[in-house]
Amino acid sequence: MGLKENYSGKTIFIDTAPLIYYIEGHSVYNEKLRAFIESVDDGDVILQTSVLTLLEVLVQPIRLKRLKLAHKYETILTSSPNIEIYDIDLETSRRAAELRANYNLKTPDALQIAMGIEKNANSFLTNDYELNRVREIHILTLEEL
Repeated sequence: MGLKENYSGKTIFIDTAPLIYYIEGHSVYNEKLRAFIESVDDGDVILQTSVLTLLEVLVQPIRLKRLKLAHKYETILTSSPNIEIYDIDLETSRRAAELRANYNLKTPDALQIAMGIEKNANSFLTNDYELNRVREIHILTLEEL
């Protein structure tokens, strides 16, 4: 089965690294990510993420004074019709605390995964293979994409 057949009609919560890989094009996963993002652009897949992703993707471009790149990230995350970006709320924070306690996750990972769970995403797309131990949501690595 191809990418469209596997993910058509699905909602995928995207972690920060895959987004950076796609936008900056510095990854062995570029071809897979390009096909995946085309499915998002076509409306076959809905992407979700959180404001934490926006924070994380902006740091390095701002630090390096690459303001056009920072603007590109922000525009993609806030203006794309098939990308939903969510604020972190109390329920997500509580769920993140449970995930941190149960899996010894870092706070950013726990918040991102908790948001995906809270927003009923089908999968959580990441390049962090250690997150596979989480059972509350399907962890989808770039290798599997």
